[in-house]
Amino acid sequence: MLAFLQSALVHVAPFFLVISLIVTVHELGHFLTARAFDVAIERFAIGFGRSIATWRDRAGVEWRIGWLPLGGYVKFAGDENVASVPDQTDIETLRRQIVAREGAGAEKRYLVFKPLWQRALIILAGPGANFALAIVLFSAFFLAFGRPVTSNQVSQVVPASAAARAGFQPGDRVVQADGKPTPDFEDLQFYVQYRGGVPIDFTVLRGGARLHLRAAPDTRPVDSAFGGKQNIGVLGLAAMARGQTAVGPLEAVELGARKTWDVTFTTLFYLGRIVSGQVGADQLHSFVGIAMASGTITQQAVDQAKEAGVGWYVTVADVLIQMAALMSVSIGILNLLPIPVLDGGHLLSYAYEAVARRPPAPVVQMVGYRAGLALLVGLMLFATWNDLGRQQVFHFFGSLFS
Repeated sequence: MLAFLQSALVHVAPFFLVISLIVTVHELGHFLTARAFDVAIERFAIGFGRSIATWRDRAGVEWRIGWLPLGGYVKFAGDENVASVPDQTDIETLRRQIVAREGAGAEKRYLVFKPLWQRALIILAGPGANFALAIVLFSAFFLAFGRPVTSNQVSQVVPASAAARAGFQPGDRVVQADGKPTPDFEDLQFYVQYRGGVPIDFTVLRGGARLHLRAAPDTRPVDSAFGGKQNIGVLGLAAMARGQTAVGPLEAVELGARKTWDVTFTTLFYLGRIVSGQVGADQLHSFVGIAMASGTITQQAVDQAKEAGVGWYVTVADVLIQMAALMSVSIGILNLLPIPVLDGGHLLSYAYEAVARRPPAPVVQMVGYRAGLALLVGLMLFATWNDLGRQQVFHFFGSLFS
């Protein structure tokens, strides 16, 4: 029983710690920007379900913490629901109701009556806060632990590999991949692993000459932290390690921003491959899979720290910082998808309003909201099914009746 509780704590605690941080920062982005534009706010909530803590600040905003920390929201005054979909009532009717209830000029503090550019900035501030958090976390990681540096010079070419077929040779320096600089081998690996079977144009320095070699990385199944196997791209090159190097604050911020951009671009690229069918949809993960992966990675970090005889808390901090940064980028991207209910759906509505000089009809907004909610729930259920299948949950229940 004790072992079970310890295992559950290792798997659940890191995930809830990371997701609570990310959600809070995201919602604070909306909240602080709205406050800067003097928007009336009813509630700031972290978590869903029954409230475990509630209080009001001097501005009358209700702060609420729910028992299930898998999301959050900012509820603006006048919102019909937590997705900030305006009431179905005609806008002018809503204006008259507010004036009659609160007096002339009160409507100017409601989000729906704010200038379009202010509303757009308030919505963008949530995902923007996620990307900013990722930059801060990656920068903190580089500042605290330094930058692992490996040479971009090839020391070995694996026989019969994609690199060997493309003509790579020991001594080559791989300086670019599809025009993207690869100053060290770690950058090269990160770029290649999500492009199995995708032709890549490599810029190589060989004996003072600049060459272009084209190779499509082989696909190799490896154990995944989410359970089961995951296919990654493998080129077939090895390079000499240089170890770890310390960085200063300015360089750490530069590296953090570059890392955030690389992760964002790679995530979008990989999502595009899933949508186009080049990568199986079974690579979509839910909160279940992310929680299991975070626990697996944390446990591996603790075990490695014990074997190396170093403080496990330092290794876990390393893992949690990187995990939080990666998840923050993913949530920022997810919220920018043009799906009603998400921030991207609001921005799509605002884009229509900017062109048509009027917001979408209330019925269109409500239909879009319901369709978006259904799509989002459907994707979450599908991803959860994938993750439960990886953890062999269905096999376990099936064995109970076999």
